[in-house]
Amino acid sequence: MCKKSSDTKKYTWSQVKEHSTAEDAWVVYQNKVYDVSDWYEHPGGAVIFTHAGDDMTDIFAAFHAAGSHMAMRRFYIGELDTTSVTHKDEQQIAFEGGYRRLRSKLIQMGMFKSSKLFYVYKCSFNMSMWACACLMMYLSSNPLLHVASALIMGLFWQQCGWLAHDFLHHQVFKQRKYGDLGGIFWGNLMQGYSMQWWKNKHNGHHAVPNLHNSSVHATDGDPDIDTMPLLAWSLKQAKQWREHRADGKDSALTKFFIKWQAVTYFPILLLARISWLNESAKTAFGIAGSSKNAQIELERKGIMYPKLERSGIIVHHLWVLAYCTGFGRFGLAYSTALFFLSTCSCGLFLALVFGLGHNGMATYDAETRPDFWKLQVTTTRNIIGGHGFPQFFVDWLCGGLQYQVDHHLFPMMPRHNLAKCHELVESFCKEWGVKYHEADLVDGTIEVLKHLGSVSDDFMQEFIEEFPAM
Repeated sequence: MCKKSSDTKKYTWSQVKEHSTAEDAWVVYQNKVYDVSDWYEHPGGAVIFTHAGDDMTDIFAAFHAAGSHMAMRRFYIGELDTTSVTHKDEQQIAFEGGYRRLRSKLIQMGMFKSSKLFYVYKCSFNMSMWACACLMMYLSSNPLLHVASALIMGLFWQQCGWLAHDFLHHQVFKQRKYGDLGGIFWGNLMQGYSMQWWKNKHNGHHAVPNLHNSSVHATDGDPDIDTMPLLAWSLKQAKQWREHRADGKDSALTKFFIKWQAVTYFPILLLARISWLNESAKTAFGIAGSSKNAQIELERKGIMYPKLERSGIIVHHLWVLAYCTGFGRFGLAYSTALFFLSTCSCGLFLALVFGLGHNGMATYDAETRPDFWKLQVTTTRNIIGGHGFPQFFVDWLCGGLQYQVDHHLFPMMPRHNLAKCHELVESFCKEWGVKYHEADLVDGTIEVLKHLGSVSDDFMQEFIEEFPAM
C-alpha cells in the first residue's frame, strides 16, 4: 500500500479531471491518485488511458486479481481530496458500496473459479466440429455437402471466438500465461486472429462500452463503436465524423452509408471477419496498429509472443487453404467461393451475437459517463430464448454472451457460472432501480435495425438543407 504521511499532497477532483489524455494521464484508485502518463508499457495495454482523469477503482477490480494494485505504487503522487467530489451524493455512494459488496459475495461463493471439466468438454466439442467440417470436405464430392461443411466451419470459427474470449479474460486459468497460450491456440491458430490485437481492442471496449471520445485527442471512447463512416450509432457520432472530415473527403460515401445503414448493416457484418483477419495480420507482423494507441504500444513494447502469434496465423492460413481447395482437388473459383462462404458466415454468426450485446443500446459522452455499474448495465443487452429459438440453443450459440450484462460486470467470471450470477445481478438492479434489458434474437435484431434507422432519420432531418440531393 502507498503510505500516507502528514505532508502527502492532496488533489481535488477538478485537478484530476485536467489530466485526461494518454500523454498526461492521472487516474484514481480507492481515493489514491496515480500519474500514469505515457505508460504504454502497461501489461494490459492502452486500456489504462480510458480512465485518464477519472476514477478507475471498479474497472480495475473487474480486470485484475487481488493485490495487482501494488504494481501501481511507483506512479502514486498523492491522495484525492474526497470533499471535492461533489458529483456523488449519499445515495450514489451507498449504491457503489452495494455493488462492491456484491462482488465480494460472489468471490466468497466461488463464482470466479472455473470448472476444468466444462472447458475440456467445450474444447473437445469445438475440435469435433472442425474435424467434421474437414472430413466432409475431404471425403465428399457433393457440392451440397461442401456448402454444409463451409457453414459448419463458419460456426466453428464463431465458437472458437467464444473460447478464445474465455481464455483471454482469464476465466479458465488464473495464471495469465496459460490463458494467453489458450487464446493463441483458439485465436491465432484456429481462427486467424491476433491475440494481442483482440485483447487491446476488447479490453478498451469493456472499460468504456458505448462511450464517445471526449475529444479527438482523448482515448476514453469505445473502439467497438468506432465504425464510421460505415455505421453511426448516434447523431453525435455522425456529426463528429463530419466535423473531423471538414475537408469534404469521402463525404458523399459517408452520407450514403448513414442514410442506408439499416439496410447495409447485415452485408457489412458478412465482411467483418475479413476485416479482422487483416487487422490481426498487421498487428502480429508489426506492420501497423489498429489505432493510434495500438501503434504506439506496438512500437514501444512490440508483440508479447511474436513467434507464437506469427506462426499461429501462418499455419492457420495454410490449413484454411488446404481445406478450401478440397485438399488439392478444387479449382480456383470453387475454392474461392467456399472460402467466402465460410468466412462471411462466420462474420455474420459472430457479429450477430456481440452486435446484439450493445448495438442500439444507450450511448454516452465520455466526459459525462455514469458510474461503472450503470454504464455496463445500460449499454448492454442480454439475449434470451424466444421466437422459436429455445434457451439451450441460445446458450450454445452465444457462448456465454447471452449474459452480456453479467459478463460486463464480472468479465473474469467463467461462463458456466453466469446463470447463477444473473439472478443476483437482476435482483440488485431491481433493488436500486437500474434499467436492465433483455431481448430474444429476433426482437433484439429488430431493435438494432430500428435504432440505426432512427439515427439515419435524425441525420437526414438535421442536414437536409445542407445536403438537398439526399
